[in-house]
Amino acid sequence: MIIDIHTHEFPDKIAAKTKEVLQNNSHSEVFSDLTLNGLIESEGKAGIDLAVIVPVATKPGQVENINNAAYEINERFGGKSVMSFASMHPDFPEYKNELKRIAEMGFKGIKLHPAYQGHNIDDIEYLRIMDEANSIGLLILTHGGIDIGFPDKDFCSPEMTRHALDEIGDFPLIVAHMGGWKDWDRVPECLADTSVLIDTSASLNEIIPRKGDENYYSAEGKKLLDTDGFMKLFNAFGSKRILFGTDNPWSDPKADIEFIKELPISESEKQDIYYYNARRILKI
Repeated sequence: MIIDIHTHEFPDKIAAKTKEVLQNNSHSEVFSDLTLNGLIESEGKAGIDLAVIVPVATKPGQVENINNAAYEINERFGGKSVMSFASMHPDFPEYKNELKRIAEMGFKGIKLHPAYQGHNIDDIEYLRIMDEANSIGLLILTHGGIDIGFPDKDFCSPEMTRHALDEIGDFPLIVAHMGGWKDWDRVPECLADTSVLIDTSASLNEIIPRKGDENYYSAEGKKLLDTDGFMKLFNAFGSKRILFGTDNPWSDPKADIEFIKELPISESEKQDIYYYNARRILKI
């Protein structure tokens, strides 16, 4: 069994345009057409049993509509094949009421994305949301580290994440991209002694440039985590605090599965990453 804790999809009517914009920003290849059906097909071909969608509201006015659409996905699929988190924006004025509504609709958690939402993760706007969401039992998954589309600004460095936890109290926050994309050397020192969970999304193997952009990334710039880099984080966090995630469509699910399969760890530890940790926190 494999649960992918970190995937994305977009409404059919904007998927093609969104794909082009995101590819232009990232200069990288994608592995689905960004539609819900495309995500399900891509994950199914890789042998993934459940894809968790983590939607991002880039504007406060999108929050309620995104959450209504996510609720429809959960009602339609009933936790089979796909499940969606809700979204929250740091500038959404009625965040307490919306978080309450999210919990009442049965969502397991919310997604935050500091780079696309224009706030640092330790800004008060996020601190109050995380504190409230955690207090009512909602999981929180946040982007961590640099974003491939915003290479010049780090809105969620390991230091910022640690500061946020110091401010509101330690809790099992899920920090995507192995705790901080391209910040991996600083993640253990900042976060290993907390309750933070990390996911593997968009962190394994190499960036695959989009056709025509083969020269955009240097050989060094394409590198993500290799086995040695992964094992440094594994040794700091242990098998119980790492979740399998792909960031599909931004990573190849098959390649990510194979990466974990080939690690020099036990089969039970691999199953923790692939499945058991996600099952535990999702309570399924």
